[in-house]
Amino acid sequence: MSEVSSKELYEVKRTLKELAGKKGRGTELVTVYIPPDRQISDVVKHMREELSQSANIKSKQTKKNVQSAIEVIMQRMKLFPRPPEKGLVLFVGMIPKGGPGTEKMETYVFEPPEPVQTYIYHCDSTFLLKPLQEIIEDKDVYGLAVIDRKEATIAILRGKRIDIIKNLTSGVPGKHKAGGQSQRRFDRLIELAAHEFLKRIGTHMNEAFLDVLDLKGVIIGGPGHTKDEFVEGDYLHHEIKNLLITTVDTSYTGEFGIREVMEKSMDVLSEIDVVREKKLVQRFLVELINEQGLASYGETEVRKNLQMGAVDVLLLSEDIKSKRVNYECQSCGKTLDKTIKDKNQIKDKSCPDCNEKMKIKKEDIIDDFVALAEEVGSQVEIISTETEEGMQLLKAFGGVGAILRYRP
Repeated sequence: MSEVSSKELYEVKRTLKELAGKKGRGTELVTVYIPPDRQISDVVKHMREELSQSANIKSKQTKKNVQSAIEVIMQRMKLFPRPPEKGLVLFVGMIPKGGPGTEKMETYVFEPPEPVQTYIYHCDSTFLLKPLQEIIEDKDVYGLAVIDRKEATIAILRGKRIDIIKNLTSGVPGKHKAGGQSQRRFDRLIELAAHEFLKRIGTHMNEAFLDVLDLKGVIIGGPGHTKDEFVEGDYLHHEIKNLLITTVDTSYTGEFGIREVMEKSMDVLSEIDVVREKKLVQRFLVELINEQGLASYGETEVRKNLQMGAVDVLLLSEDIKSKRVNYECQSCGKTLDKTIKDKNQIKDKSCPDCNEKMKIKKEDIIDDFVALAEEVGSQVEIISTETEEGMQLLKAFGGVGAILRYRP
C-alpha cells in the first residue's frame, strides 16, 4: 500500500475487528463514508434529509436511536470545515450492552489509510465495513499475461483491480492439410510465425512491466503449451523473468483468461505473504539458537534493545492482548509504566512519592511497540497466527521477538 505505516494499518484492522462484533437491536447503526472532495455542507444537508425521513420508522425505539446517531454525525461535521486529505469514515449507533435499556451510543470517526472513493450513507443492524476492508486490502502490483498461439492479453493486477494493457493477435495459420515437402515447408513457416509472435508478446510485456514501480511478480497463464514455450524461451527481459512466480493452466484466453489467471493465482499470492512471514520467524529462530546470533525475545529485553536502536526487525504477534499502562502524578510529575495482560486488572494507583492519585493512560502494547520502533527506524512486522511459526512466536516467546542490527 502507498505510504501506510504498520501502526496505521494495524489500528484500522483492529477497529474493523471490533466493529464486526457490534450489532444493534434494530436497523439503527449508521455508517457514513465521505470522499475527500465531498463538501461538508452537502453531507450535513443529506443528514437533515435522513433525519426527516427517519420520522417514518415504525418502531419508536429504532426511530429514536437512528435520529440520535444522525444528530451525533451532524455535531461531528461541525469539527470539519472540509474532509481530511483521504476523506472520513464514521460509524455511529446505539450498541446493546446486555438486556433492554442497556444501549450505549458508540462513535468511531477516523481518516482511512487510503482515499474514500464513493459517498455512502448506510443504516442497518450492523456497520457497513466492506468498503473500508477493500481500502486496506493489499494493493500489491502483479503483471499478468494469458497466451496461446492465436492471441495474448497483457494486464496489471492492483489489489483486485485488473487493468488490461494490451490485446495481441498472432495471424499464425492453422494446420495445413497437404503432405510431403509442402507440408514440411508449411510447418516451418508456422513455427517461424509462432516464434515471431512470442517475440512480439515479450516486447509488449517488457514495455508494460519494466516501468511499473514495486512490481511484486509476474504470472503467466494459457490453455496449452504455448505459455511454457514462452517461459522457457528467451523472450522476456531478465528483470521481468526473475519476477516470474508461476504459470497456470486456463480454459480461456483474452480478458476471461486474465480473470481466470487472477482467480487461480490468489492462493499462490496469499501463500507468498504466508511464506514471507514464515521465513522471518525462521530467520529469528536461527539467530536465536546461534551462540553469537542477532536475536532477542520477550517484552523487557526487546524494549531495552529497541530503546538502544539495536533492533533491525521487530516481530509482533497480532494476537498479543496486553495493555501498556502509564501512571502519571499530576502533583510531582512522577511516572510509572506497567504492562498488564488483562485490561480488567488495570487499577487506580497512588503516587509512591506524594500519595496523590495518579492519572492513567493506557494503550495496546502493539501500539506502544510500533511507536518505539518508528522512533528508531526499526522495521515492524505484525505476524499472524495462521502458521506454525506464527503460533510459536506467540506461545513460546510471548508474541515479541526481534532480529538485531548488532549485539548490544
